[in-house]
This record gives sequence, structure tokens and C-alpha cells, in this order.
Amino acid sequence: MADVKISATIRNEFGKGASRRLRREDKVPAVIYGHGTEPVHVALPGYDLMMALKTSNVLITLDIEGREELVIPKAVQREAIRGFLVHLDLLVVKRGEQVNVEVPVHTEGDLGPGQFILEHVLNSLPIVAEATHIPESVTASVAGLTAGDSVLAKDVQLPKGSTLDVEPDTVVLQVLAAQAEEPAAEGGEGEAAAE
Repeated sequence: MADVKISATIRNEFGKGASRRLRREDKVPAVIYGHGTEPVHVALPGYDLMMALKTSNVLITLDIEGREELVIPKAVQREAIRGFLVHLDLLVVKRGEQVNVEVPVHTEGDLGPGQFILEHVLNSLPIVAEATHIPESVTASVAGLTAGDSVLAKDVQLPKGSTLDVEPDTVVLQVLAAQAEEPAAEGGEGEAAAE
């Protein structure tokens, strides 16, 4: 799990105009909340934040004008076309605290012999993990699976200290038979046969 340190400044101006001004200065408006504290509105450096968010479930140590706060991203809003960061919700966490997160599911191994399609029913798996030990991803084995087989949430190997946050029988991956395309019938032959 990545642990990144970013400097933040407190925001005193709110609304669309203030947020646009911040973004023109390559800063991203964000709000920090959690543990029964009042929400704190901050501005974060855009480039540092963009690099930090390349890692899923990144743990961020914010330096808020001399005071440090440990947070994880809870909601990330991006501009629809270009994908620029627009706003961020950050959740305060404490070391040792359990948090609910979703981690990407990766596969390993080769499917059994034949033509099959592997369908990712869940691209990410909801788990409960310790805030400072959130895995970057989980891996599911698909070795030898054939059509009709599936990988359930309980079959995915979780890191020590992590537990499922979904029903154990939830389907994560399933193997489907590849559909062969039927050759298109030519219209001329059918008409000749009818006469």
C-alpha cells in the first residue's frame, strides 16, 4: 500500500467561482471529514494529487498548515471529457482502524483448453481492511476453468487481516463458452432452390 505525503491549505472561499479559481492555479478543492469532526475544506496541489491517485486506495498523510491528518480518498470527481480532478472527499482514518474499501481484482493462470470468455462480474472486491494495510489488489486464480465455472468471493485469497465485505457466494468471475458466428446465407442460392 502506498503512503503519500501532500501539503494542503485551508479554504475559506466556497462556491463554483472559488473552485474554478483554485483549479486555474492547478489546485483541487477537497473536503476532509470523519470521526465526528467538523468537515475541513482544503485545497490540494493538482499534480501531487493526480500522481497519488494512480494507486488505488492510497493512504495520504496531509500536512494541513502544520497539522498532520491521515486520510483515504472516499469520492473522486473528475471532469467528464478530459478527466481532470474536480473535487475530492477524504475520509479521516486512524492507524489500526478497520475501513471498508474496494480493491481491484486481477487474475492469474490460463483457462482450460477450448474457446472461452472470462467475464469479470466484479472488477473490484469490497473488503474490510486495516487502514494502513489496504492491499493494492487481490488475485483470483482461473487456472483450468471451463465454460460454466465461476470464481466466488470466498475463493479469492485475501491478505492477512482483511475480510470480505460481500456475501461469500457472490460471483466475482465466470467463464462463458465462446459463441461461434454462423456464416451468412447468400440470398441467390435460397431463391434458386425455392423455384
